Amino acid sequence: MAAPLMEKLSESLGSPEPAVRLILSILVGYPCALFYRRVLFHQSSTVIHLFHTFSGLALAAFNFGPQLYHSAVCVLVQFLMLRLMGRTVTAVLSSFTFQMLYLLAGYYFTATEEYDIKWTMPHCVLMLKLVGLSFDFYDGGKEPSQLSADQKKAALPSVPSLLEVFGFSYFYGGFLVGPQFTLRSYQMLVAGELTDCPGKPPNSVIPAMKRFALGFFFLVIYAIFGPHYPDSYYLTDEYEAQPFWYRCVFILLWAKVNLYKYVSCWVIAEGVCILSGMGYNGVVDGQHQWDACANMKVWLFETTPLFGGTIASFNINTNAWAARHVFKRLKFLGNKTLSHVATLLFLTIWHGLHSGYIMCFSMEFFIITVERQAHALVRDSPLLTKLANSPLYPLIYVVQQFIHWLFMGYPLVPFCLFTYDKWLKVYSSVYFCGHAFFLVAYLIMPYLRKALVPKKERSPKKQE
Repeated sequence: MAAPLMEKLSESLGSPEPAVRLILSILVGYPCALFYRRVLFHQSSTVIHLFHTFSGLALAAFNFGPQLYHSAVCVLVQFLMLRLMGRTVTAVLSSFTFQMLYLLAGYYFTATEEYDIKWTMPHCVLMLKLVGLSFDFYDGGKEPSQLSADQKKAALPSVPSLLEVFGFSYFYGGFLVGPQFTLRSYQMLVAGELTDCPGKPPNSVIPAMKRFALGFFFLVIYAIFGPHYPDSYYLTDEYEAQPFWYRCVFILLWAKVNLYKYVSCWVIAEGVCILSGMGYNGVVDGQHQWDACANMKVWLFETTPLFGGTIASFNINTNAWAARHVFKRLKFLGNKTLSHVATLLFLTIWHGLHSGYIMCFSMEFFIITVERQAHALVRDSPLLTKLANSPLYPLIYVVQQFIHWLFMGYPLVPFCLFTYDKWLKVYSSVYFCGHAFFLVAYLIMPYLRKALVPKKERSPKKQE
């Protein structure tokens, strides 16, 4: 079964060897985690750091050959900044500037018009780790009263060693595709603190295997259906010749299948983190939690009819990183909308230099804005609230899910096709229906609110 699966997966991703190497490298994390649990758990921190460093370097070499030096250079420079520049704003800004420019330079010199698996893929994950490290080190010099709960949890009381920074950066559970975690979490892992039984390896085999099985399930789905929904089909005469309804339904199904590529990798990688102990998240209601490194809320992803719900369920740790280190630190702007726009702009540039990313995130912002207004309208309108709680809701849910996934796929088109000549052709073929739908919804929302919401409910606060 494994060979046909890899062949189908290679066909789906369009670049056989790098795709297979990537999947195999993520899977290698499981034996690495087992070796750490059974052999290294009680070893010195130096031995553990060395193991994590060399295992990550081996994975980098396996996937990208000598280009692994890019990550090594950035890790070393980051360590020198911590040592030489101290807990200063200058150090944070220097770190952000250097790491971002290095990543963008990598995009500029390596990017093509196709989906590529190159050294820049894990480097964008590493960039967030290293910039987050500079923020956490800076926060470690502040008074606890000046920090939020998240900042207190991640703040570093002392400068880490070079070996710690390398082990943290190359940890096999998060080096290639994430998830994000802090150096404090990594230090707790090495100290043997991330476990449900003190002094012993965590009882995390079953939770880890559950995530592995779930991730493998999605990988099989993607391998089977991915070849039937290739990105390249959008640019064919056959797609353009199809009826309008067919082109729209193709976008819906393509988006659903295409996202499983990310879901499978993240959930399998999460299993590695759980197996090692990195996924341990304390006790809630008497139950040990293993979701500290969860990058997907799979049930929410599959069942939510809301755009906001899908975003909240997808790439969780990256979104949390952006919220913690960009959105919340822009509080001085005094405007949540500006902070939101700035955060989306950062994520746009972080993903790459193609125009498709700009179109995707700007469309996402517009969709979420309209959805929030619609949600407030339903909440404040007695008629719509009654309808939403009526026996008709199952039918409403089906219609809502169709709209949700159709227009979830709509901004994904430029995200995956990259260049404006490609995504513009697709948008033209569906008559810019997504733009038209949400623009009309945005324009008529005030009139609907005036007609359906009692006057006493129409305060500005309610409309927000």
